[in-house]
Amino acid sequence: MRVPISWLREFVEIPLDVTHEQIHAALVRVGLEEEDVHASEITGPVVVGQVVEFVSEPQSNGKTINWCQVDVGEDAPRGIVCGAHNFAVGDKVVVSLPGAVLPGPFPISARKTYGHTSDGMIASARELGLG
Repeated sequence: MRVPISWLREFVEIPLDVTHEQIHAALVRVGLEEEDVHASEITGPVVVGQVVEFVSEPQSNGKTINWCQVDVGEDAPRGIVCGAHNFAVGDKVVVSLPGAVLPGPFPISARKTYGHTSDGMIASARELGLG
């Protein structure tokens, strides 16, 4: 089972300057054996959003992209270009907002692509370094 440090902090007081290595050592000291420690390579804003609408748009290169409107809890939905097709209107998705850096490193910014300005990225578990 993976336990994020943010979740662990809901149950025990952990100073903000403690590293994941120190937390791991403390868990081992009290008798908990850990198989591995996975440090996150993600920085910046990553949120859960809800797909409000999307339009599939075939491209001249043979690829079909989705022009999505995603509610991330702000005043207006964000427009995001996405090549994935495994979600529907109403689904919750992980959204990396401009300023985030995903494993790779892969910095996320608002950029013009496929005729739209994509204001973030709908990210898969693989892109987040989770699968």
